[in-house]
Amino acid sequence: MGAAGWGADRRRRVWQSRSSSSVSPELSEERAADMVKMTKSKTFQAYLPNCHRTYSCIHCRAHLANHDELISKSFQGSQGRAYLFNSVVNVGCGPAEERVLLTGLHAVADIYCENCKTTLGWKYEHAFESSQKYKEGKFIIELAHMIKDNGWE
Repeated sequence: MGAAGWGADRRRRVWQSRSSSSVSPELSEERAADMVKMTKSKTFQAYLPNCHRTYSCIHCRAHLANHDELISKSFQGSQGRAYLFNSVVNVGCGPAEERVLLTGLHAVADIYCENCKTTLGWKYEHAFESSQKYKEGKFIIELAHMIKDNGWE
């Protein structure tokens, strides 16, 4: 029996062993198939050290960045002020696209919270002007989507 067949057979047997004796085997197999379809894997969430000042998603409180990774507070997002970070955690990245921003043409990819899927800002993939090259590989997170956590006075 192949590996895929073995896994399906094992799931069926485990489900049947957990099922009540009053439930027919056909119904148990149907439920097992439904349960396998409904199972959704949870993304591992990174936690930044408690001793450092951090920024978190305002919607779900997932950690996003350490204050030490902050490069600049002088950026403008689509919804107001934004911060530029060297690196972030718990963030997913969409496909890159060319956009004309305040500082010229850039290839950027929207970034979103891996936990709640809220769009937070963008990642600079490529800057077409030489004076903007320092932004490549850096992340913009809008203040409207983050809060300060840990150690802020």
